[in-house]
Amino acid sequence: MNERPGSGPLIRAECVHKGYSLGRRRLEVLRGVDLAVDAGEFVALRGASGAGKSTLLHLIGGLDQPDRGSVQVAGVSLQSLGPSELARFRNRDVGLIFQAFHLMPEFDALENVALPGRMARRPMGEVMAEAEALLRRVGLGDRLDHRPGELSGGEQQRVAIARALVNRPSLILADEPTGNLDSRTGEEIVRLLLEIRAERGVTLVVATHDARLADRADRVVNLVDGLVVDASHPGGRDGESSGGEPSPP
Repeated sequence: MNERPGSGPLIRAECVHKGYSLGRRRLEVLRGVDLAVDAGEFVALRGASGAGKSTLLHLIGGLDQPDRGSVQVAGVSLQSLGPSELARFRNRDVGLIFQAFHLMPEFDALENVALPGRMARRPMGEVMAEAEALLRRVGLGDRLDHRPGELSGGEQQRVAIARALVNRPSLILADEPTGNLDSRTGEEIVRLLLEIRAERGVTLVVATHDARLADRADRVVNLVDGLVVDASHPGGRDGESSGGEPSPP
C-alpha cells in the first residue's frame, strides 16, 4: 500500500460513525466524520478528551472497524480486508506510536524494535541491522541491551518510535506521543518526529493536546463531539467542515 508523497490522498474516511455499548447505554463517539489526508502530509487531530481522536486513529490503523461509513488507505477499503490481511496491513504499512509505549518488558530495546520485522518474517540479520541503525538514529546506540524498565519515559518513547519505523511504513499514526513526558522530553520527541518525517517522507497523523506539536503540522483537524468542525492550515486557511451540528455524546 505504499504511496509516494504528493500522489494524492493516502487516507480517506467518509461519513464514519463509531460507537460503543456501555451496559444499557450507547456512546456514539464518531458521528459522520469525513477526512482526507494527502501522502506525505502531517495532520494533527485536536479536541477534548472523548471527542473521538483516538477512535479515529484506531480506525485508520485497522485496529477497529467503523459501524458505518468507510476508511480507505492507499485506495484500499479496510472493511474489505480479512483478519490476516488487516494484520499484514498493520504490520507492514502502518507504524503505531502510543502514549503508553506498549513495549515488551521481557525484551531489550533492540529486540523490541526488531519485533515487527520478525513478525513480517524478514531475514533476521537484515531486521536486527535495521533495528540497531534506528536505535542509533534516535540517540539510543548505548541502550541496545536495556529493557524498558531500565529506560526513562523519553527513552522508551524513542524505542517505540524506532519500532514503528522498522518495516519502513508509509503511514505513522501517533496517539498522544508526548502525553506521558515532561515538557523538555516532550519537545525532544516532537523534534525527533519532525526530523524523521522530513527524512522519510512519511504521512504523519497525530492525536495530541500538545500545542508545540500541533502548531508544526501542515493542518490541524479539530474534533468536537465526534464531528470535524474545523480543519485549519497555517496562515489561516480553513478546510471544509464535515457538516451537521455537534451534539453531546
